[in-house]
This record gives sequence, structure tokens and C-alpha cells, in this order.
Amino acid sequence: MEVILKEDVNKLGHRGDVVKVAAGYGRNYLLPGKLAIEATPANKAVIEQMKGSAIRKSAKEKAQAEELSATMAQVELEFERKVGENDHLFGSVTSGDIAQQLEAKGFNIDRRKISLEEPLKQLGEFHVPIKLYRDVTTHVKVTIKSDAPEETAAA
Repeated sequence: MEVILKEDVNKLGHRGDVVKVAAGYGRNYLLPGKLAIEATPANKAVIEQMKGSAIRKSAKEKAQAEELSATMAQVELEFERKVGENDHLFGSVTSGDIAQQLEAKGFNIDRRKISLEEPLKQLGEFHVPIKLYRDVTTHVKVTIKSDAPEETAAA
């Protein structure tokens, strides 16, 4: 079955692409989810017009993402967590935690765009990648500190 994608679909294609998919995948997922339309001759003519507007929209979104990327590169986040032996955290810092702190600083970023392979479980500084757009990725500096007061060496 041939369909025209109305939105970007992971591992399938981008908005405006004409792709062949299994009939069940198209009928049960793409079409009801409004992610695609059937590739009829009439729809193909309409999609040509949509491609022009999609290119303009894509360029605008990319420019906004690059602007946001430049702003976010300066952002530093700090977390205080309880620490056990060997500076190992009792909890962890997840992409949800990072998204929450970014929102508090005025950046509305979906936690799924934060590319943490696994939660942060050590003290220290980390540079966490955030995918803002297809080709635009920025890094945010995340510092994890102990919530215990610094122990000074008493002589």
C-alpha cells in the first residue's frame, strides 16, 4: 500500500514522502492516526502544494531550533541528591528531572527530546544532549552535587 506521510514518522520517512507500507500498518496505524493519507492521484497533486508549505515551515522551525540551541548552550542545571558511599546517588537524575528544571528556567522542552541513555547516578558534571530538531542538537551542562554539607577536615 502506498501512502503520503503528513507528519515525520520514525524509521519510515519525513512529511510529504510517498512510501510503501504493509496494508495493515497503513490501515490500522498511519491512516487513523492522521499520520498519512492514501497515495491517490488527487492526493499526490495536493501533496505537491503541501510540500512547498512544508519546506517553508521546516526552514522556519529549524531557524527557531537553532536560535533556541544557542540560548540553551549557556544553561547550567544543578541538582542536589543524597549520596552514599563512593559518591553513588541514592536516587538518580532522569530526563524528566532535567525537563522540569528547564521548564522552571523558561524552556518548554519535552522530556523525550532529552537524549539520556540511562539516568545519571554519579556526582559530577555531565553534558546532556537535547535534540531540538532533525539536525539541531544542543548540550546542557548538568551538575550533580551532594545535599550533605561539605565536611571539612578538622585538625
